[in-house]
Amino acid sequence: MNKKFRVAIYGVSGYAGYELYRLIKRHKEVELKYVTAETSAGKKLSDLFATTDDLRIIKNDDVNTAELDAVFLSLPHGAAKSVVEQIAGTSEVMKIIDLSADYRFDDPAEYEKWYGNKHTSPDFLDDFVYGLTEINRDSIRKARFVANPGCYPTATILGVYPLLREKLIDLAEPVIIDAKSGVTGAGRKPEVRLLFAEVNENVSPYNIGYVHRHTGEIEQELRKVAKSDLKIIFSPHLMPITRGMLNTIYVKLKSDLSTGELTRIFQATYDNEPLVKVLAEKSIATFQHTINTNLSVISVKKVENSPYAIIVSSIDNLGKGAAGQALQNFNVMAGIEETEGLL
Repeated sequence: MNKKFRVAIYGVSGYAGYELYRLIKRHKEVELKYVTAETSAGKKLSDLFATTDDLRIIKNDDVNTAELDAVFLSLPHGAAKSVVEQIAGTSEVMKIIDLSADYRFDDPAEYEKWYGNKHTSPDFLDDFVYGLTEINRDSIRKARFVANPGCYPTATILGVYPLLREKLIDLAEPVIIDAKSGVTGAGRKPEVRLLFAEVNENVSPYNIGYVHRHTGEIEQELRKVAKSDLKIIFSPHLMPITRGMLNTIYVKLKSDLSTGELTRIFQATYDNEPLVKVLAEKSIATFQHTINTNLSVISVKKVENSPYAIIVSSIDNLGKGAAGQALQNFNVMAGIEETEGLL
């Protein structure tokens, strides 16, 4: 029997951390050694979630990293520094997959601009690979440290990538993203706006007007694909559902392409991707295509008598938008079948 990869989840008390736990428990090649949560240390997992698993939760500092092959960091933004420093200083092989925004930006000033805090460990930025698996797979395969993308950026970048790569988008006009997310995208914290009575039977735009913190991450990565400057208009909405994400993206085309031609471009781009599905030209992606999966499902339509195309990109915000993509990245880093634990 092959030796299993030994891993720990830091921050299991959040939605993404618990989703990671659920996925890893069914992974054939991984042994979960530790789960942590600073404010819940000493409790059992069954004290926090509706599970019968009585796995004991410990503090971050109580993890014996010498026993591990990889760690998943599902910690609040700004909290990964101590763990990253410890691992970078004591192990030359251990892998880190960080789900926070701490290492997604190339420039620490951009992180500080969008997150409002000074970056605590900018010296490690060059050590992290941006973990959008379908685009950066080769770099991820060779990486020790991966910065898992945000949920909105994942849905947006995968939706725009095929046309941007082929230089078919007129970048003189902004890329417009109308995005909608389930309530778990806001995290597991008590806030009035997240109460059932506030969310139910309601749709709430929030952080619109070039202020949402994922805006900078989206622009950074789209500029890399385009090899050019561009601007986005990003409007997120909170939906009265538990999980799921749907981004409707509007782009101006340089050429007069039909819906069929656009669909074939997307299909050619993602034809060999096991976790990205492009719908036929008469179908439109919905929340239900991806909820409780690690799939990205995309549809594209040409607006008749107009130079614009509409792309609809669906993911599960806890799956492909967080925990699922983190596990997908780990599989690539470890040389495991990429879909292990995800299908």
